[in-house]
Amino acid sequence: MIDISLVRKDPERVRKGIKDRGGRYLPAFEELAAQDSRHRALLAEVEQLRARRNSSSQAIGKAKAAKNEAEAARLMAEVAGLKGDLSAGEESLATLSEAVRQAALGLPNVPHESVPIGTSEADNKTLRVGRAMSEYGFKPLDHQSLGERLHILDMAAGAKLAGSRFALWRGAGARLMRSIISFQLDLHSRAGYQEIWPPSLARPEILEGTGQLPKFEADLYKTVTTEGDKRHDLFLIPTAEVPLTNLVREQILSAQALPMKLTAYTPCFRQEAGSYGKDVRGLIRNHQFDKVELVWITKPEESLSALEQLARDAEAVLQALELPCRVIELCTADLGFASRKTYDLEVWMPSERRYREISSCSDCGDFQARRMNARFRREAKAPPEFVHTLNGSGVAVGRLFAAILENFQRQDGGVAIPKALVPYFGAESIDPAV
Repeated sequence: MIDISLVRKDPERVRKGIKDRGGRYLPAFEELAAQDSRHRALLAEVEQLRARRNSSSQAIGKAKAAKNEAEAARLMAEVAGLKGDLSAGEESLATLSEAVRQAALGLPNVPHESVPIGTSEADNKTLRVGRAMSEYGFKPLDHQSLGERLHILDMAAGAKLAGSRFALWRGAGARLMRSIISFQLDLHSRAGYQEIWPPSLARPEILEGTGQLPKFEADLYKTVTTEGDKRHDLFLIPTAEVPLTNLVREQILSAQALPMKLTAYTPCFRQEAGSYGKDVRGLIRNHQFDKVELVWITKPEESLSALEQLARDAEAVLQALELPCRVIELCTADLGFASRKTYDLEVWMPSERRYREISSCSDCGDFQARRMNARFRREAKAPPEFVHTLNGSGVAVGRLFAAILENFQRQDGGVAIPKALVPYFGAESIDPAV
């Protein structure tokens, strides 16, 4: 959540940050500033009423002690009148407080000053490029065509079971998916990440904590359960970032516990409500997909350096699997809602002759921590401070499957298995049926 004290102290900085994102949130920012101004004015009035009530209440005791019954009666009548005004004021204050909170929840994070200013993804900056793209003596097929010819990927069966944009893997395809997941978890665990196996459902406040609610409810899958006469709304998680980051929700951590590094494999679910007609073929944009996630919880002064390492840890997956990739720094207009700075990792897809995103690594600063009330103390008696949170795909499993098929395809229609995956997969290739 945006820092309301920053809105008060330096509104121009916040206004510029939102404008640099493209400006569409500027009306919402102005509404927040106006609501907060009204809230502070009403709070001052309510505090004056409370002070008058307290002062008059004390005076009543003194008047009674002095046996001045007339003065005591007058003061009691005054307190009774103040009580009604105060009750109305506090009710209005509570309503306005919630309006300010909802307005703040609707605003994105303020970009870090180091983020390049831009108006679209065309202004993103290439930071580094990995190994060279493979050259083929034949026209490379796309991953869906390869997978279907090898009988390891069955999009038709996925659609039959769940509708469009769902996939099903068979035989060696299912084994390759399992191998990719295990390889990534082992790689990240050796790099110091604690492996977690979280629920795939989360309560609404958990998704609010990381920024998916209320802004992106249309992209989420919602379920309703009942226990007795109580209704409970639960959402299928769109990323393991949601449960992993919320593990520190409403906690005050010790400085010694930071940085905290977590990893998890989960299925992920997104309705992709705004992507109709985009990437309808293959595994690039499905409603259910698999991902290994990386999350850091850090001190404020360490989050930017943590972002560099987080991106390197995700990139290590692509390097170990000998895949051509590059790292992009997103400009202000292309940042995600909760991010203040983001690096995207992109993998080369030969059938398209272009790079496609396979990981997005973001530093959210204290944006999520404010929503979750996640804090730490530098020393035992020090005041609590908000932690900083970071997250990144380490990496998307389905897209990695697609990239392996396309980059390691052979002219005979088979696919070689990257050397690092062979111990997991148990074979050096997936060969076409004779």
